[in-house]
Amino acid sequence: MTKKKVRSITVGKPDYLKPLPLKGWAIIAGIVLLIGGLVWWNDSKDENRWTYIAKFGIKLPLKYAVHGIDVSHHNARINWDKLKNSRTDEVGIDFVYIKATEGATHLDREFQRNWKEAKRVGMKRGAYHFYNPRVMSDRQVDNFIGQVQLLPGDLPPVLDLETDARKPNDIIVKGVRNWLVLIEKHYGVRPIIYVNEHFYKKYIAGNFDDYPLWLAGYSRNHIDDPASDAHVLFWQHSEKGWADGIRGFVDYNVFLHEPEDWAGLGE
Repeated sequence: MTKKKVRSITVGKPDYLKPLPLKGWAIIAGIVLLIGGLVWWNDSKDENRWTYIAKFGIKLPLKYAVHGIDVSHHNARINWDKLKNSRTDEVGIDFVYIKATEGATHLDREFQRNWKEAKRVGMKRGAYHFYNPRVMSDRQVDNFIGQVQLLPGDLPPVLDLETDARKPNDIIVKGVRNWLVLIEKHYGVRPIIYVNEHFYKKYIAGNFDDYPLWLAGYSRNHIDDPASDAHVLFWQHSEKGWADGIRGFVDYNVFLHEPEDWAGLGE
């Protein structure tokens, strides 16, 4: 078979393989510096030292020493021995707030067990009442007092205000004030008010400035007192955490003050 001559073809280098001009390198260097600067700036602003804790499935602000959770019947039956030992080398669960009552007659079906078990395993505990603006506040006080016996070392009682039931502002403020006054008179300790930032501005600011707060805010990385005369004790920063002994998600909270202040809380 006669071989045909093959005509050689010179293939030129495609445009995308041409050396990048100096201007292009300068742009890339600028982008890299910008990204690095943003990362450095973000890290420098992270004064709360947000750190992902795999055991709990969320980031925790490790600037603060005292961390805790709050639970109710929604968390089902809790294994308190496992919960007590749910910790890492860096952080553990130091306290638990337990839902006790709601409205005038409702008792959380897991409260009595949770309350006793928290004491048994040695976890610092507190109880909270879910306030129902439709119901007379006197009756709600009686409900809480009838179920919750505080012992030395227990955390102050909490009023959970997160629904307005379409009641007028003045009615809600009046009822909340009555609950707080009567509870303080009974237990001899000033209660804490749990609210989100919207309810704080709507009902608490200017009306209850001398009461300690437990503020819920999931969308922020830093929390300052929302007003110069507010006193925020706890910050509920996540509702998507995990903990040994609890099925499903659990709320995580942090105490915003010094360990020595924590030691005296509830005494």
